[in-house]
Amino acid sequence: MVEALGNHLNVDIGACWQPDEAFFELIREREIANAMLADIAGKHVADGNVSEKVKTQKKIIRDFLCGENGRHKVDQWLPRWMKVPAETYTGRGGFRTADQWAKVRALFGSE
Repeated sequence: MVEALGNHLNVDIGACWQPDEAFFELIREREIANAMLADIAGKHVADGNVSEKVKTQKKIIRDFLCGENGRHKVDQWLPRWMKVPAETYTGRGGFRTADQWAKVRALFGSE
């Protein structure tokens, strides 16, 4: 219901949310950190850092979000999980919100 309403109202969470230290502490998988890096900095940067530790990839993400260490600043980035409708970073499934949205997405046509 929340996803349907958010979709219908065209909610923009990025206008009022930004990642904090608690958010970054919860990122522990290299695959997800690298996918986030690709979203923020592009595939070329993510591919160049794919074998780096999660800690290093999170530092690069922070640099882009703050515009530090020679990185261009990226504003209003949202992790896929927080978008409306929610998305996932992996094909593994198990992200209930995205899984449930996939079941009802067709009911909303072009919204």
